[in-house]
Amino acid sequence: MTYGGRAATLVLVAVWGVFLAAADYRNPPQTFDFMHAILLPIHEAGHVLFRPFGEFMAIAGGSLFQVLLPSAIAVAFIVKQRDPFGAAICLWWAGASLVDLAPYIYDALEPQIVLLGGHTGEDGPHDWIYLLGRLGSLRRAHGWGTAAHHLGVLAMIAGAAWGASYLWKMAPWRRDGN
Repeated sequence: MTYGGRAATLVLVAVWGVFLAAADYRNPPQTFDFMHAILLPIHEAGHVLFRPFGEFMAIAGGSLFQVLLPSAIAVAFIVKQRDPFGAAICLWWAGASLVDLAPYIYDALEPQIVLLGGHTGEDGPHDWIYLLGRLGSLRRAHGWGTAAHHLGVLAMIAGAAWGASYLWKMAPWRRDGN
């Protein structure tokens, strides 16, 4: 039963990953996205968690926490649970988080995305306009957004491949587990 559940989970994240990877981060839709709905509260919590470290870190904290949370859970799966499959799924999740951030980063140069407050970055706060502006890299927002998307896709592929490798080794028909 556990093996079948893990196999189904792997198929789900692999297929979901294809859809996330194929989404146009350069021109994101202004509609409901299920993965974004999962990640948005984590992103917003990051702003609060990093607030004690100053304005820059409070603003960066949303994006940081969105990627660090699944990464930390992956480490816990390996160290505490000795569960490479759980860690692989968390690696996929960290990649999906980067893919989710890519449109937001890309948008910083020419803000079009309507943010939580109902405005674009031109009308109000936009994390990545502030962050890239402070780093002197706002003109490179499109490159940073593209890099985040591609790195996220690679992490999703790596997570799915790691999960598939683990399942192959643990397949019930492979009695010796090698």
